[in-house]
Amino acid sequence: MQNKEFVVYYLSMKYKLTAIIQKEDDMFVALCPELDIASQGYTIEEAKRNLEEAVTLFFEYASPEEIKERLKEEIYISPFEVSIVQAESSLWQRSL
Repeated sequence: MQNKEFVVYYLSMKYKLTAIIQKEDDMFVALCPELDIASQGYTIEEAKRNLEEAVTLFFEYASPEEIKERLKEEIYISPFEVSIVQAESSLWQRSL
């Protein structure tokens, strides 16, 4: 019987991603818009840590095709403002 050697190569990559964190009720929700992956926690730090874990697991188990399909390389986050005109007339309100 012949001895066979297996060589495993690991490729290490780093991604710079975004975490958008917002308060919802008594928890914080963290979203990575580049992958559309979300997580949550009771503190900002916990929500971010849970998001990092979820993203890491995604990269570990997703196929290269799924990563390519989901990964958005350009995400722009910018504040903007809208003006809302509210009617003060009772004509705009419905009575129950």
